[in-house]
Parts: sequence; structure tokens; C-alpha cells
Amino acid sequence: MLVEICTYSLESCLTAQRAGAHRVELCSSVSEGGLTPSAGLIQQARRHLHISLYVMVRPRGGDFLYSETEMAVMQADIALSKTLGADGIVLGLLRADGTVDEDRTRQLVELASPLPVTFHRAFDMTPDPLEALEAVIRTGATTLLTSGQQPSVELGIELLGQLADRANDRIAIMAGAGVSRSNAPQLARAGVQAIHLSGKISQASPMLFRRAGLSMASATLGEYERIESDETIIRAVIDSVKQQSLTDR
Repeated sequence: MLVEICTYSLESCLTAQRAGAHRVELCSSVSEGGLTPSAGLIQQARRHLHISLYVMVRPRGGDFLYSETEMAVMQADIALSKTLGADGIVLGLLRADGTVDEDRTRQLVELASPLPVTFHRAFDMTPDPLEALEAVIRTGATTLLTSGQQPSVELGIELLGQLADRANDRIAIMAGAGVSRSNAPQLARAGVQAIHLSGKISQASPMLFRRAGLSMASATLGEYERIESDETIIRAVIDSVKQQSLTDR
């Protein structure tokens, strides 16, 4: 089973690599669920990683209904990511009625070619998951990231199994949201081909002087708190998947 780590810093990319992950999904802005990372971060991640590097292409937080100007930004970010050495692209577009925006997603998939594209958890905001699955397949995306339209994969495992069965190897189903050492083997048994996690922990900032009562943003994290990937957590998940694989032989 492929293990992908969602990362928000170069340090977390290196942690994922040391832990044995197969690839990283590189993002910025943990508080908004992942936005397009900077060119500098992509460049440095590519320089230091020998595992696969997938780049998030999402111009803002909030919904997945994008304007023409936002579409232009996404096109430019895909082109730049290819130039900087990305191995794959992660994106997701919906129409106002919540259905998959097939036409514009297909345009971006074609622009990303020959790089593979993951359609991200915008899928979880669609009204009909089985029809949405078919729509995503028609766009040419090669992987679908989903929690099974639930807050966590444990709650969505029934739908995850249905999606894996319905996909029938036409697209890889990647389970993400609350993946852990305890539920990774269960996800493997459900038939998903990949798992996605951040393995995140909160680290205290090394800042000595701290200005109380003032923040640069309205994010949930404080100015003196950082989110990074934890090698121990990632290794534990990977080990549990390996154990499940040995059990199934």
C-alpha cells in the first residue's frame, strides 16, 4: 500500500522520507487545509527528496468553486510546479451544485500531463459519491483522495470500500483524514490502494521573546506553535500496513 504524507515544510518532507513514506503531498497553510506551496519550497523539496513529490494546487481556502482568474492562477501554478520538478499534481474543482467540474478539471489534468493528478477531498463535498467517482475518472485523474465523505476514515470506511470496489482499478482510491496505526490495516482490508496522513504533532516555537495579545492572523494556531510531521507516528502507520500485508499472504 502506498503511503503519502501531507507536509507543510521542508523539515516535514525530510521527516516523511526518513520514516519510509513513498511520497509527499507538499502544501502551505495547514490552517486552511492545504494551499499551493511557494516556488522556493517546491524547489528545495525537490532538491532534497528522492521520494515522489506531489504539489498541491489550490489558490485559496474555502470552497472549490473557482473563478476564471483563479483558474488562471492554477494553470500557472501547474506549469511552474512541472518546471520545478514535481512528480504529480493535487487539485479539485466543483460546480456550484457540488458536482465535479469535469471540463475544467480535465483541462488542468491535460495541462499537468505527463504528470499524474490526484483529485483531492473536494470529492467529499459532492452530493453523490458514486457519480462523483465516475466524473473524476472521466477527467483523467489517476488517484482519488477521500475520507469516505465523513470527518474521518474510520467513519467513512464503508463508502471507501464501495469506492474501491466500484473503481475496479480504473483509479487508485487513497484514504485520508484520521489515518492512524490502528486503522491503517482496516483500510487495507477495505481495498484502498493508498493512505494519506500528516503524522502531525505540535511543536513549541524556539522564540524567546513573545509578544502577548497580538497575532499576525486569525488562524487557530498561535504565533508560537508549529505543526510538523512526526517520524515515530509515520513509522508506526507504515509498520502496521506491512504487518497487515504479511498477515494477508
